[in-house]
This record gives sequence, structure tokens and C-alpha cells, in this order.
Amino acid sequence: MPFTSHVRRLSHQVRHMPSKLRRPKLPNTNDEFEDRLTFGDRAADKVAAFGGSWTFVLLFMGILAFWMALNTELLPLRDHFDPYPFILLNLMLSTLAAFQAPIIMMSQNRQAAKDRLAVEHDYEVNLRSESEIRALRARLDALHDKYDALLESHDQLHERHEKLMRHLLERDGAA
Repeated sequence: MPFTSHVRRLSHQVRHMPSKLRRPKLPNTNDEFEDRLTFGDRAADKVAAFGGSWTFVLLFMGILAFWMALNTELLPLRDHFDPYPFILLNLMLSTLAAFQAPIIMMSQNRQAAKDRLAVEHDYEVNLRSESEIRALRARLDALHDKYDALLESHDQLHERHEKLMRHLLERDGAA
């Protein structure tokens, strides 16, 4: 077989190698996780997201400042509904913290579960990648061996051609 046809065949094999390695697509872990969330889970995540935002912190600071100002300066002393030391405000803050803390913990637990799912997904992707790299490496090694064999055949054919040319030149020169 001529040298150029070997090279063309090898080139075709290398070009079509990735299509042989394709496997089924892995699922999107975010979509998979979101599909399992209940209404309560989504609500807790929204509460936790708002409770951990600067909007909440600034809004809450404003409410607290207004409450304290209302009960110390803005209303006449006889109309203060929660005078200093703001016992009603303390009760409301404690109640808010009692509800907010478990909701935030539920959200954090879900995020940890989502992270574990993502880690498992990454591990599977890494295993597949490693397998594909090994297959590619084996295929490249096989192609390299074929290429070396082709080069050796080419060199042998070249030597034979040289011998034949010398023989023909000697024969034509002797005649």
C-alpha cells in the first residue's frame, strides 16, 4: 500500500477518534437538586437569603433605630409603649432569632446536600475524563506504533528504490 494512503487512513482515524469516545451526558446537578425541593424548602431558602443580606441588616437597623427613637424621643413620655430598656423589643428580637436560626440552618443543610451532590458529580466527571484520557493515550500509542511501522516501511522502500536505481544506472552505464 502506498505511503500516502497509509497517512490518509491514519489521519482519518485520528479525526474521528473523539466521536468514538462520546458517552451519555451527565445530568445537571442544580436542576436535579431543584426538582426535589418542596415549597417549604424554597421558602426557607428565600428567608435565609433575605436574612443574610445587607438589605435585611440595613432595614432592621432602621426599624430598631425608629423603635428606640419612638419610645425615647418622638412620643411623649406617657405614650411610650415600650420604654427603656425596651423589653417588648427584646422579646420580639428573641422571637425573630428563634424562628430565623432554624430556618437558616435548614437552608445551610440543603446547601451542604447540594454541595455533596455536586462533589459526586465532579467525581464521576473526573472518572470519565480519566477513562477517556487513558483510551486516547492507548489510541495515540497505537497510532504512533503504526506511524513508526509506516516510516520503517517507507525507509525500506526508499532503500530498495535506491538499489534499483543504482542497478539500473550500472546496467545502462555498462551497456
